[in-house]
Amino acid sequence: MNRLHLHMLSDSTGETLENIAKAALAQFDGVEIIKHFWPMVRSETHLNRILSEVADNPGLVIFTLVNRDIRQRLERECRHLGLPTVAALDTVTDALSNMLGQEAKARPGRQHILDAAYFERVEAIQFTIAHDDGIGWENWEEADIVLAGVSRTSKTPTSIYLANRGYKTANMPIVPESPPPDALFHLKNPLVVGLITGASRLVQVRRNRLLSLNQAPETDYVDEGAVKRETQYARRMFADNGWPVIDVTRRSIEESAAAIINFYNERHLGAQAAVDQGESG
Repeated sequence: MNRLHLHMLSDSTGETLENIAKAALAQFDGVEIIKHFWPMVRSETHLNRILSEVADNPGLVIFTLVNRDIRQRLERECRHLGLPTVAALDTVTDALSNMLGQEAKARPGRQHILDAAYFERVEAIQFTIAHDDGIGWENWEEADIVLAGVSRTSKTPTSIYLANRGYKTANMPIVPESPPPDALFHLKNPLVVGLITGASRLVQVRRNRLLSLNQAPETDYVDEGAVKRETQYARRMFADNGWPVIDVTRRSIEESAAAIINFYNERHLGAQAAVDQGESG
């Protein structure tokens, strides 16, 4: 197995750099990655300590540093050590600079300024946590999105992901023996989306869940016939109410969330177009 030391330097929290590295590393198998993460690199003193570690553990160096002196020193020292460096955002920043006709501002961590959007995300996360698994249905009308689906269709993780994108999200389990509150069928503001998956896949996921909890695996919860009836019940409900549906069987949480956001945007664009047409009429 190949082994690689990966040094990641950022002048901010490093969240962007970590996501870039994670996406790139997913393309490779059979590699042991030893990550060295260096956030908040904003001084020569800090860089000196890091360069010592880089020299002791040579590998690939990727960075998001806007201070010209610090990044030039890093690149110079890495060239001396014979190590490659990658400025992770330079290509995108240069393209934007050319298209916009502006020089990029050298502002570390600019994306993390506590602006209105940040507080909206915090509010969305708080709302979503308080409205998980059918809790707080009385004020679902305040939500942007409500997810409905049978057990183990990734409702909660998808809700949390959407909340991190700024969408207030509630979710409701669909259980034939315990129908959802009537309020679910009369919502005006939120977009209601149904999450489904194949019965066989659902049985496998549920069985693994029960085993992880040391619970008896032989119940209606994992009986294929019962699960098929359960999923059919949910599909009929979604169809009867005209809700958009997403099959999560082969989708990641990120892919499901992206599809939900597309539904949300299409709905709001359609509503805005209707308003515009009414005003012009």
